[in-house]
Amino acid sequence: MLLAIVLPTTLLGAWWVTHSAPVPTPPAPSSVPELLFEKGILHHASNAALDVLPVAIGLYDWDDLRDILSQRFPDFPCSSDVCTDGVTVIREAGVAGDRALKIQISKCADKLRVSFDAAAGKIGDLTETRQTGSEELETLRQISRCLPLAVWKTDTSNRIVWTNDAYQTLCARRGTVSANQTEPLFDLAKAEKTRDGQRISINVTDSATPEWYRLTRHPVPDGAIYQAQSLAAVIAAEDAQRAFVQTLAKTFAHLSIGLAIFNRNRQLALFNPALIDLTGLPVAFLSPQPTIDSFFDRLRDNRRMPEPKNYRSWRQRIAELVSAAEHGSFEETWSLEGGQTYRIKGRPHPDGAIAFLIEDISAEVAMTRSFRAEMELSQCLIDTFPDGIAVFSQAGILTFSNKEYDRMWGHEPGSSFVEVTISDAIDFWKQKSEPNPMWPDLHDCALSMGERVAWDMPVCLKGKSPMTCRIEPIVSGSTMVRFSKLRGPLPLARPNMRLSEE
Repeated sequence: MLLAIVLPTTLLGAWWVTHSAPVPTPPAPSSVPELLFEKGILHHASNAALDVLPVAIGLYDWDDLRDILSQRFPDFPCSSDVCTDGVTVIREAGVAGDRALKIQISKCADKLRVSFDAAAGKIGDLTETRQTGSEELETLRQISRCLPLAVWKTDTSNRIVWTNDAYQTLCARRGTVSANQTEPLFDLAKAEKTRDGQRISINVTDSATPEWYRLTRHPVPDGAIYQAQSLAAVIAAEDAQRAFVQTLAKTFAHLSIGLAIFNRNRQLALFNPALIDLTGLPVAFLSPQPTIDSFFDRLRDNRRMPEPKNYRSWRQRIAELVSAAEHGSFEETWSLEGGQTYRIKGRPHPDGAIAFLIEDISAEVAMTRSFRAEMELSQCLIDTFPDGIAVFSQAGILTFSNKEYDRMWGHEPGSSFVEVTISDAIDFWKQKSEPNPMWPDLHDCALSMGERVAWDMPVCLKGKSPMTCRIEPIVSGSTMVRFSKLRGPLPLARPNMRLSEE
């Protein structure tokens, strides 16, 4: 029974071994590029394949090979799983006849053998990848030669191992030989650290002043890569800005208006001497750049702004003042205890800054008050006249009238929302008086630009006694029309002025 069981089993196993498909063996060293993949990973490769393909055994998989060959072999399988048992032949795209390179893929179980047809003649064409790498290296070299930035690499001992042409040009300008130089051109110990790198200067032979560069360091495993960017344009711009600010400061120094500019942090950044004179704040207080709150607090202490009722409302008012200045809508007039009057304006500036302008308008206010007082006095004086008086400007606009005129004609020009012209007044007078053919002459006289003389004309209000209307030119081309009660014979016509004008 034992022999009956063991003998068939042995014969069956021998038959299975002798009739199974042969297992691909690792490619032997040959001149034909061959690759062996197992479970999608590169396990073996011939020397010819390693010479023409950028692959590494154990590190590259099927996808890496496809990325290398997909441009010339678009039909190359996207995955090793799609390959069928047997031999699959893939031809090079775009090449006809025997010149086309062929790839044979043999599959057995989970192993794939990829071989290239050497008989097709162009195995050397597979070096395209290496040629591409060489082209890329040459491109990088061209970029390094054309790069305007000075770039160099140092080892872990901070000794230079590589430089570009811009760095060597800079060495030549400094008077050092870059070919044998292994010490850095820049002294990192003297670098001035800033937010955007290290700012450092060096002396060169063709410039009387040091040149500034921004130095940037990029650590790498075997050292560091440095690049130096010239700051000549930046330094020139900073100098120009500094000169411009100084020019503005000199200009502001001659202004009679006090100027205080607060930056985005609400600190005093710029002020002029007029601010010291108007506010009484000492330079020792303004120079350390006080905040906007302390600035107005000090103004309050110096009695250079209206005294608030309480401190809480004062702080709220300062906050509203700053907010209004940020939108450019702040403008106030401050009447101080000493009789002075200040006009305060707040205006926004670029980059979140705020400018306050303080102007002493005491003289202007005093003049305005004096002028207003004189006008009130003149009005009161003319209101005492028994005659009705109306004054028209050179443009024919009613600018002045007294109470007797308003009572006589029942006309109150001060209550009108629009300007009253000589034409409007004459139309009103025509409605209130008897017909008179001389009204057009009065109109022409009031608007005449030439030499004029005073003349009289009769006017009679409806249902009332006749009056005398005297038209008299006054200063600045204005015309005074005076209505008075008749004190003699009624004039029948005005003087022959038209003949004199002709």
